Amino acid sequence: MQQIWTALSAHHEGVKSRPILSLFDAERAAGFSARLGGMLFDYSKTNIDAEARGLLIDLAEAAGVAEKREAMFSGAKINETEGRAVLHTALRNMDRPVMVDGKDVTPALRETHALMQAFVRDVRGGRFAGQGGAITDVVNIGIGGSDLGPAMAWLALQPYADGPRCHFVSNVDGAHIHDTLRGLNPETTLVIVASKTFTTIETMTNAETARRWMAEKVSDPAAQFAAVSTAADKTAAFGIDASRVFGFEDWVGGRYSMWGPIGLSLMLGVGPEAFDDFLAGGAAMDAHFRKAPFAQNLPVLLALVGIWHNQVCGHATRAVLPYDQRLSRLPAYLQQLEMESNGKRVAMDGSDLALNSGPVVWGEPGTNGQHAFYQLIHQGTRTVPCEFLVAREGHEPDLAHQHLLLVANCLAQSEALLRGRSLEEAMAIMAKKGLTGAELERQARHRVFPGNRPSTTLAYPQLTPHVLGQIIALYEHRVFVEGVILGINSYDQWGVELGKELAVALQPILEGKESAEGKDGSTRQLVDFLKG
Repeated sequence: MQQIWTALSAHHEGVKSRPILSLFDAERAAGFSARLGGMLFDYSKTNIDAEARGLLIDLAEAAGVAEKREAMFSGAKINETEGRAVLHTALRNMDRPVMVDGKDVTPALRETHALMQAFVRDVRGGRFAGQGGAITDVVNIGIGGSDLGPAMAWLALQPYADGPRCHFVSNVDGAHIHDTLRGLNPETTLVIVASKTFTTIETMTNAETARRWMAEKVSDPAAQFAAVSTAADKTAAFGIDASRVFGFEDWVGGRYSMWGPIGLSLMLGVGPEAFDDFLAGGAAMDAHFRKAPFAQNLPVLLALVGIWHNQVCGHATRAVLPYDQRLSRLPAYLQQLEMESNGKRVAMDGSDLALNSGPVVWGEPGTNGQHAFYQLIHQGTRTVPCEFLVAREGHEPDLAHQHLLLVANCLAQSEALLRGRSLEEAMAIMAKKGLTGAELERQARHRVFPGNRPSTTLAYPQLTPHVLGQIIALYEHRVFVEGVILGINSYDQWGVELGKELAVALQPILEGKESAEGKDGSTRQLVDFLKG
């Protein structure tokens, strides 16, 4: 593989100052795009040419992406540091056998899914009710993967939200749960505690607060709690009936888990049919990922574009810019998905990585971002590759004129990044305003856009449950492909552990029960200040 990396580096060195616009001929756009059904992925506004693409595909082949892809889907324990399979894909395709340790896991998945559906129908139909009547609100208490996925999807699927209102609490900061519960009726609220081990400190602290809140009005608060957990003994001790406890296996990572029981809140909000359509979208992307040649494979191409921009070109960040307000939480969701998965410093064998690992992922929905940080993207000194997402049509036919304006802005931004504005063009503009001499050039220089800044665009017909499933599965598989090429384990997350351990040790110090001796001077000073 080193030979391919070297060739990629040499090729980039030779083309890095080439105008991307110079690549455009009659075939460029179609030749550097790929489709799945009604979805179009356009990466023609990058400096990837046929030679670069060929080398990137060679890299994927040399890394064994195809073989490791099949190992993942077949239930092999590709999470080597934890000795686990990686089978979130099985949650959205339960009709084919998947073997783990010699046992087909899909019958249990189907059983859990059926139990979820039955419970959801009981809640939505009023057969399961609170002390004050039918459930009007659902509060999902979780953190990380137990929160970001369903919270993002709930906003994305608001046109399909015909059940109880869903709310999400994650932060241990008491303001989060206080502000969420304020205004809700405890007698008609269902609380879901989402923690696989039922020991996550932030989640369980919030769960206890919610139970106290509910106990002020409800005689048996535990009767209005459900759990997503595998710790049956702990959920029983909390008082939650076993019929309202939904577990999932250790081969489903938290940030990949909303396809199963972690998606219970979403299923309650949009209904089992819409949730199943969401699963079907993910399964459709799975099938495409497994079958399409690399040159037409959306997840592979998205990953190769990422590798080109980050590891080859050296761009340290990428901006995810959905021109779809209901995808406003997608950048935050992808921050965890990508940065927790591929933010590693050692390879599978424990050796130091020779290359940088994953980039910083960030973003906001358009058009809001245009009036916030696009200034840096267009005229800053660092290049930020951008990933635009946009739908052909919205869900508000009476506001079609606003959607047209939204799409125009999306296309305009990617075109502006590509084309830029030269000094000569800027001077012509300012000359028309009557400026001359040194002031003309000075003012014009402030209006120059370097251009030649790369972007991709993912376009889709409309943000439906099926399309959302496709989008999320697309990014999941992108993470997998990039991880395989980098030779890392995308499915552990040891980087979250140290801070947790230190927080546990600091709590008794802040309570005044233990001394801060042994802590560094800064931490001791901060402890003294914050203790008051």
